[in-house]
Amino acid sequence: MLKQASKKHFLLLFVILLFLCLLNISLGSVSIPFKDILNTLTGGIATKESWQTIILNFRLPKAITAILVGSGLSVAGLLMQTFFRNPLAGPFVLGISSGASFGVALFILGSSLFSGFLMTNSISNWSLPMASSAGAFLVLSAVVIAANKVKNTMSILIIGLMFGSLTAALISILTYFSTAAQIQQFLFWSFGSLGNLSWSELSIFIAVYSIAILATVAVVKPLNSLLLGENYAKSSGVNIKKSRNIILLITSILTGVITAFAGPIAFIGLAVPHIARIIFSTANHKILIPAVLLLGAIVMLICDTISQLPTSEFTLPINAITSLFGAPVVIWLLIRKKQLFV
Repeated sequence: MLKQASKKHFLLLFVILLFLCLLNISLGSVSIPFKDILNTLTGGIATKESWQTIILNFRLPKAITAILVGSGLSVAGLLMQTFFRNPLAGPFVLGISSGASFGVALFILGSSLFSGFLMTNSISNWSLPMASSAGAFLVLSAVVIAANKVKNTMSILIIGLMFGSLTAALISILTYFSTAAQIQQFLFWSFGSLGNLSWSELSIFIAVYSIAILATVAVVKPLNSLLLGENYAKSSGVNIKKSRNIILLITSILTGVITAFAGPIAFIGLAVPHIARIIFSTANHKILIPAVLLLGAIVMLICDTISQLPTSEFTLPINAITSLFGAPVVIWLLIRKKQLFV
């Protein structure tokens, strides 16, 4: 019965995802009919040439980015909540996102301290992702080294939070010595954005994302065992140290690449795993991982569609929408269900 119910849920979620993807591409400052979108995506020609350009060069890459960001953060959040056995854990608890933010802050704000050495006259499309990736990799290396030095899982959580606090302090120092224009540029990046990627950037994003998602197959059994504690996992034959490193690496890669290309996106990684547990009424990661992939993509597409302010030329910060739209929904679901883990 559970498998049949799960299949129906997955089929429904997949249909909703396809519809929302078309809706997301359709709406914006210029509304495009579904018929023209389908014609363009299947190799045909849209009624207006401008519509075809908008679809292929702007809205389709943005919709794909929303799917990757939402699903990737949701999987990372699920891994962290299970690994730390903490319902409040999210993809950013390891400090990877803070490290990425520090890399961007050093690139944008650091010129005030280093006399323009870090800041070139023109910023290429790759500059911010590279700076963000460098900062994320720096913190990732530190977290992995620390994880191999300590045995207690909670110690890793505390270490991650401390790295986050450390980088936040460094960003505050850089901000203090920066100009208003530099602070504004960094602030805009911190709002998060899904619409700034070219196809070449998106191809790299997809490649890194795919490797991390495929690697989750190797940790399904360890994740299910860790729900009952590390002692049970050891007795089940799980290599705790190896599994820990793989889980941390997957989470770090997903969080790092998403923050690098889309900026820090709040709420999704924390909330979607809870929604998936409530809908599917299970703690089995064979079901939860594909469930959060679909749900994360759906929630992100909904938030992005709202942020576009259809028929308007303005776009709201995606971070604000993810929190405003999602937090009340999750609070209602959790109060109604009255539990965080199945």
